[in-house]
Amino acid sequence: MEKMMNNNITKPILYGILASTILLGVYFTILTLVSDWSFTQDQFARYWYFVVGLAMGFGIQIALYQHIKSLVHGGQGMGKVVGVSGTTSTAAMISCCVHYLVNLIPVLGVTGLVTFVAQYQVELFWVGLTFNIFGIGYMASRIIGFKKHL
Repeated sequence: MEKMMNNNITKPILYGILASTILLGVYFTILTLVSDWSFTQDQFARYWYFVVGLAMGFGIQIALYQHIKSLVHGGQGMGKVVGVSGTTSTAAMISCCVHYLVNLIPVLGVTGLVTFVAQYQVELFWVGLTFNIFGIGYMASRIIGFKKHL
């Protein structure tokens, strides 16, 4: 019984760590492709608390989702919450460099959008963190509700 309980906790934690690591990998890859490695390092040094917070929040949500799946064998729509929050987290992290896309794609006429995103990058970080908090709260309440019915 103890081994089964340990596996029910260990697996979600490993999935959460993996998800956070992948999200950070996406962040570093996209920023490096859009600009260069020194710019990526500068942006991470400037906004690390947002970037790490978003990645950790996403990882926690993935861990909670995996835990819910192990409890109810299906997740009951939780994947949508994780998907929306994960997308928001990724978009917020990448927003810190999107204004540099102007150098790469001026022909497409997206400079207005890029300028808007660059101007509000900190606010977008906060939006991403807010989505993470609500996603974590929602999934935690579902776990608590499920355990009350056991």
